[in-house]
Amino acid sequence: MYLDKYNLGGRVAVVTGGGQGIGLCCAQALGEAGAKVVVAELHPERVESAREALRKQGIAAEGAVLDVTDSTAVEALAERVARDQGHIDILVNNAGVAVSDVRAEDTSDAHWRMHMSVNLDGLFYCCRSFGRRMLERGSGAVVNIGSMSGFIVNKPQPQSFYNASKAAVHHLTRSLAAEWGGRGVRVNAVAPTYIETPLTRFGMQNAAMYKTWLEMTPMNRVGQPEEIASVVLFLASDAASLMTGAIVQADGGYTCW
Repeated sequence: MYLDKYNLGGRVAVVTGGGQGIGLCCAQALGEAGAKVVVAELHPERVESAREALRKQGIAAEGAVLDVTDSTAVEALAERVARDQGHIDILVNNAGVAVSDVRAEDTSDAHWRMHMSVNLDGLFYCCRSFGRRMLERGSGAVVNIGSMSGFIVNKPQPQSFYNASKAAVHHLTRSLAAEWGGRGVRVNAVAPTYIETPLTRFGMQNAAMYKTWLEMTPMNRVGQPEEIASVVLFLASDAASLMTGAIVQADGGYTCW
């Protein structure tokens, strides 16, 4: 009974930023559970490599080049997936950027807009376009990738732009959950700690910064992409059927202190 709730057979899942790191692991997790996966990724070479890697694992996978900051392109992809696959059941909004260690007073307009455009605007565009198709069917699950930075202020690196964008993702998640809950679409988010991906390499290669990161984390380690993918799989599945508007902290205990 309970394991059956994780069975995603017959469902179609779209994962943005699915070409590497957390996104690729999410695509793998959903695919292993039986979903057909569409990897939506900005870089064409990552689309191809991700699709091939997933297919070699026996996962039904398609790929699409997508700039989430282009609302017209997002709408076109949502329409194409709905037409070609017949329905859209799961959306994982993973695409994001983090160029940290920039003080607020030194943050340029371009730097601010880059983080808001990808982390917030692009996520909303995807929720709007793919969510519309889910609402038409009266069912679906959206999982947004937020951050513990939406709850706390990281140290020692300054990154007010990133923190603000992820706090907005969390409240957008709750707002959409409230709007769509009665129409069959669940919207939840995961708030990870530092995860060992290309986005955190800058800090892990800085001995003093990395030391602080670990000291601030009760588990005394960073996370791995597959640990976040496991939470995403849960939230996307029927095992989380009563959950909407939740921000699940997968942070190694970071926010406990």
